[in-house]
Amino acid sequence: MRTLFYSTKDFEQSYLLKANLLHNDISFTETPLSLKTADEADGYDAVSVFTADDGSADVLKRLHQNGVKFIAIRAAGHDNIDLKKAAELGIRVANVPDYSPYAIAEHTVALILSLNRRIILSDKQVHLHNFTISDLIGFDLHNKTIGVIGVGKIGGVLIKILHGFGCHLLAHDILENEKLKLQYGFEYVSLQRLCSESNIISIHTCLTPQTKYLINKKFIDLMQRGVMLINTCRGGCVNTADVIAGLESGQIGYYGADVYENERGLFFNDLSGKNLEDPLLKKLLDMPNVLITPHQAFATNEALANIAATTFYNIDCWKKGKINKHELRLKAI
Repeated sequence: MRTLFYSTKDFEQSYLLKANLLHNDISFTETPLSLKTADEADGYDAVSVFTADDGSADVLKRLHQNGVKFIAIRAAGHDNIDLKKAAELGIRVANVPDYSPYAIAEHTVALILSLNRRIILSDKQVHLHNFTISDLIGFDLHNKTIGVIGVGKIGGVLIKILHGFGCHLLAHDILENEKLKLQYGFEYVSLQRLCSESNIISIHTCLTPQTKYLINKKFIDLMQRGVMLINTCRGGCVNTADVIAGLESGQIGYYGADVYENERGLFFNDLSGKNLEDPLLKKLLDMPNVLITPHQAFATNEALANIAATTFYNIDCWKKGKINKHELRLKAI
């Protein structure tokens, strides 16, 4: 199947080439999918996209006009694709629902530990031959209460890891995993209780109309003063302006994120030496108690190999006319 891979960076191309077992005719471009670049897919059967690509209605119409019948998303999230319009146009869409929950959960813990033990500041000081520790005092994770919002595969792995630290765990999810609950002894509680009792809160939900700005001033005001807030799911789940206000007031003591609501056009690009024109991100980066990583939580060898393998599973199912278990259908979402 002739497929154009949008937004492909050098670090992922080798994994994709290795996973192309049926020798599909594939092309790579670093260019993101947009209305301006949709014509590059003229003559292709399928396109593969990533989280920053534009799959809005107008773009899908242009892809359809160019003969594209399939879209393979190289990620779990699909909020950037207008699935209703895709269905109307007869364009079939599939994602990679599972690639490595360990990668995301472990990165979450890395953010928690780095913020708590001030690893970034410590490294900078040591490189300047400043070996004092007065500004590097943290706290034990042991016996701290950690709230996990969203207990899917990633949230479940995070609970498993934090259980090993001896944390008291609270969780919130629409669906409760009783087996996991019994195994690790955590409680499912309301969002209000989770916010009010947790020393650390970590978010692991999909981005939907219901979870857009889930973390906002209302919930921040319910949190313990000095709370640590972590977001490694989707940028739009957090109202950044409200988080900044919480940081400035001291209501939020630490903020760690691997995602940002306005990351499109910023993350995955080298903007060294250029002026950052995003006032919210600039303000976050100027705060000493904030740690931002550029959507790298998924970037492990295992996860990249799994993403590539599942992407080609999706493409090969369409090529062979087989049922694709990862295909996104409106009724199932």
